[in-house]
Formats: sequence, C-alpha cells, structure tokens
Amino acid sequence: MLINAVILILREVLEAALIISVLLALSERLELSKTWFAKGIVVGVIGAVLYADNLSLVSNLFDGIGQEIVNVSLYSLIFVLISVLIAAFKKSHSYNLISFFMLSCVALSIVREGSEIIVYIEGFINIPDLLYSVLIGSSIGAGIGMSIGVFIYYLIINLPSRYGVGLGLLLLVFIAAGMVSQATQLLLQADLIVSQEPLWDTSMWLSEHSLWGEILFALMGYEATPTPIQVGLYITSIALTGKLAMNSLKSYQQKQG
Repeated sequence: MLINAVILILREVLEAALIISVLLALSERLELSKTWFAKGIVVGVIGAVLYADNLSLVSNLFDGIGQEIVNVSLYSLIFVLISVLIAAFKKSHSYNLISFFMLSCVALSIVREGSEIIVYIEGFINIPDLLYSVLIGSSIGAGIGMSIGVFIYYLIINLPSRYGVGLGLLLLVFIAAGMVSQATQLLLQADLIVSQEPLWDTSMWLSEHSLWGEILFALMGYEATPTPIQVGLYITSIALTGKLAMNSLKSYQQKQG
C-alpha cells in the first residue's frame, strides 16, 4: 500500500507541480507580480475540495460517465489556456492577460489533481490499519513531485534568458500535448470514441506505473499502448503549440536584443 500511495500521489502532484513551476519561472522572466500564483492556489484548492465532495453526484451524470466528461473538459481547458498563453507570451506587454491565463492554468490543474488526492486519501479514513501507510506514502510521493517541480523552476530561471524561456515554452508544448493525450484516453474509456487496437506496446521496457513512467506521463502524457487517434491528436497538438512557441520565442529574443 505504501508503494501504491507513493506512485499515485506522485503522478497527481507532479502534473500540477510541472505546470506551476514552468509558469512561475516564465513569470519570473517577464518580471510579473506573483499575485496570480497565490490566487490560483486558493481558487484551485477550493475547487478541488468542492469537486471531491460532489464526485459521486458528478459521476452519475450523463448516464454514469459524468466524471469522465468533467475531467475531459478540464484537460481540454488547460490545453486551450496553455496554447493561448504560449501565443500571448510574445506580447509581453499584455501582463494582465498573461497573469490571468497562468492563474487559470494553475487553478484548473489543482482542481483536477487535488480532487483525486482528496478522494484517494478519504477512502482510507475509516481503515486505520492502512491509513498510516497511505499518509506516509502520500507524503513521499508529494515530496518527490514537488522536488522535481522546484528543480525545473530553478533550472529555467538560472539558464541564460533565451535558453530558459525556450525550455519553459518547450515544456509547455509537451504538457499541453499530455493534456490532449489524457483527454483522449478518457473519451476512449467512456466509449465516446470508438476503441482501437494500440499502435505499439512499450510497457515491457517502460511501465506507466514505474517512477520514470509516472514522470513521463506527467511531463508529456506518456502512454505505453497508444491508439492511432491518440497518436494523431498528440502529434497535431505538438505541431500547433510548437509553432506558437517558436513564434513567441523568436519575438521574445528580438525584444531582448
């Protein structure tokens, strides 16, 4: 149970930590006020608690696939916000707009991942024999996830400006693609997209449930057995956001001289 808790909480915390660390670092590069970050945390935590408390109600919507629909909507919104944020980055004078997109991304990420953590831990509240191991494992997983986020943050802000911003935008491109991949997987699970045979299976080399598998899942939506539609949408999202990122990086470098 300890290992299961470590892996599950690591996945949830790491997804949010990566988004938060990259956005904080890019915010530092633009010398933005950090008030958006504090507001995003507060809104996200409140949203996560409300979502977790009403999860049974949500799950019964849409003939029992309400949770999948809501999560797909959250992933899709995060993807759209990241895409617009990447595009807006080249307009560095639009500080209020950029701060709003960052706040929204952080809040939605915490709602999505935080609600899963709350529900998971609540499931063991009345099982004292397992609760201690779950709490210890959760603390370890959260610590690893946040440590990776801190590492990413300091890596971006300590690189030369053009490289730091370039790395930040690149990470956002892959994080956005991961949102698309996860949304597609949920649509497949809910039978809203016709099931397909996987194009390949890399689980024998890198399991999704291993430490590196969880890190790659959080970073870029790693899937050991992706279907053709998942791969197609993943590549399309990278092409779209990658183009936006190159334009924004070029504009940023020109402004920096």
